[in-house]
Amino acid sequence: MKEKLDKELMALVMKKHRPALEELYDRHIKLIYGFIFKFTNGNAEKTKEIVQLVFLKLWTTKSSYNSEKGHFVSWLLTVTRNVCVDYVRKDSIHIRNNKHMDMSHPIDIEDPNNDIENELIHSEIAKAKSKLSKPQKRLIDLMYWKGYSLTEIAKIENEPIGTIKSRLHQSLKLLKKYLEVGGL
Repeated sequence: MKEKLDKELMALVMKKHRPALEELYDRHIKLIYGFIFKFTNGNAEKTKEIVQLVFLKLWTTKSSYNSEKGHFVSWLLTVTRNVCVDYVRKDSIHIRNNKHMDMSHPIDIEDPNNDIENELIHSEIAKAKSKLSKPQKRLIDLMYWKGYSLTEIAKIENEPIGTIKSRLHQSLKLLKKYLEVGGL
């Protein structure tokens, strides 16, 4: 499996070939985990839950990756972003529906030992992001943390959509490289 390209692995995943999904997981877990960790503001439990949802989505989705439309990592981060947004929406609906919860049940408190691990992960992500140029950081922030589409970003930045897509590709490629080198 290790010699196969991401697009070949994804084609196998579409045919329910479990080792292909496992290989994609091994290749991209650091990037996906780091992205989701930042998205959840460092909540390790939510991060783990969303990571599972992302890979479940890859396993169960009917739509597949098309290499003619862009790079696999960009597609995978878009899938991840969409799962994160869906999760937050469902979570906020759940909170609104349970406004008058019975508070007699104990509240689950996160293990304090995770704080050190969370801080290390956050530090690695921040270090990787700091190596990007200002336009690259701004693009990542606008797209992934503020939820703007590529078209909206192109209008905000007053640049052609192609320039924005190219910058996004380069930014994600560099982030992945820095996170792999950083040992996240």
